[in-house]
Amino acid sequence: MAFKLGILGLGTVGCGTVKLLLDSDDRHPLLEEIEIYRVGVRSLDKPREVELPKGIITTDLEAIVTDPDIDIVVEVMGGLEPARELMLKAIRNGKHVVTANKAAISRFGEELYTAANQAGVYVMVEASVGGGIPVIQPLKQSLSVNKIQAVTGIINGTTNYILTRMQNEGSSFDDVLADAQQLGYAEADPTADVEGLDAADKIAILASCAFDGGINREDVYCEGIRQISKTDIEYARKLGFVIKLLAIAKKVNQSSLSVRVHPTLVPSAHPLASINGVNNAIFVEGEPIGQVMFFGPGAGAGATASAVSSDILNLVSQLISLPEASKQDSRNKSKYKISKLDPLLASFHQENCQLAASEELVTRFYARFLTKDQPGVIGKLGTCFGKSGVSLESIVQTGFQEKLAEIVVVTHDVTEGNFHKALDEIRNLEAIDSIPSLLRVL
Repeated sequence: MAFKLGILGLGTVGCGTVKLLLDSDDRHPLLEEIEIYRVGVRSLDKPREVELPKGIITTDLEAIVTDPDIDIVVEVMGGLEPARELMLKAIRNGKHVVTANKAAISRFGEELYTAANQAGVYVMVEASVGGGIPVIQPLKQSLSVNKIQAVTGIINGTTNYILTRMQNEGSSFDDVLADAQQLGYAEADPTADVEGLDAADKIAILASCAFDGGINREDVYCEGIRQISKTDIEYARKLGFVIKLLAIAKKVNQSSLSVRVHPTLVPSAHPLASINGVNNAIFVEGEPIGQVMFFGPGAGAGATASAVSSDILNLVSQLISLPEASKQDSRNKSKYKISKLDPLLASFHQENCQLAASEELVTRFYARFLTKDQPGVIGKLGTCFGKSGVSLESIVQTGFQEKLAEIVVVTHDVTEGNFHKALDEIRNLEAIDSIPSLLRVL
């Protein structure tokens, strides 16, 4: 007996998913157990890349999530509302949910998981992070016995494409962004990507999986790449680094985490330094596994459809394996209700993770100063840093810019509080003209 899908959305990801599910040749035989039963869209008149039998496509989205014949609701419409409310209604009507909606899961994940656990159904979110890269289920299953120490990712293809072009060509941010928009790698409004908001959604989801607790999305520190200049890219290269937009979730101590997104100087020998173009990668550190990295296409119809479809197959395998006694009435509102959810597939967060205060975080910094050409400036900078407990790895005068001396500093590990305390004093020095760049170092 086929398991019936209700799909919400038939855009890029929705069309990619339908194409994949209909093309079962030489793929997993469980695809034969799936029927695309209803597809919800906003407009029936819009031209689409897939053809479905008459009567399957509808604009009545609520009818899909309440239809007693539907087993699994696939939400690929995006946005916060009505996606959230539709997923909640599907759950309350005893349906499993598969979603690629990073924005909704990062903000409403706990609400959705709680409702799903109470209803005895699953919410599957593999496609919400990393496109086709399998990372959610490995964190929940394959790496579940590990004590995860850190998850560090390049999880936004647009910013990685821009920074790669700037690195390889010496181009400016604005020029590369314009090209990325023309090529379709960046949206007309690129804010979510270049300001780090998209990556912040994704790292909140990864952190909740890795550290088994809820993450308040509004508490995730977020800094984008608009301020990255050709000058900083070149200085980073000379110092043995490349600049990447990293999303980091890291244990600070036994009780708290750091979850943040910001441009970072990555040592050229680090595996993440070689991730270029629109590709994504997630670097996981844990005990006893050590270090593992997941790499691949982070977006696109095919990649995301692969992740959506894998979640659907996981659910179908669960439904098939249920005892017949739990399938007595195939068309009541609690169809296939599972009395005990598989803890390696479901999300059971007992409480929210505690995020450490930013001033307590320990990292290295890169800073670029423009100063008046006066004797003793480097000494004064060193004195200010030393008074605040900031140890310097290097401090060099690199040249002149518009008759101002340019000085680049790289610190050893330091608390953010101490570093900014030193900067407050440095800004008051008569010789300091400006501080064009402050970047963290991995």
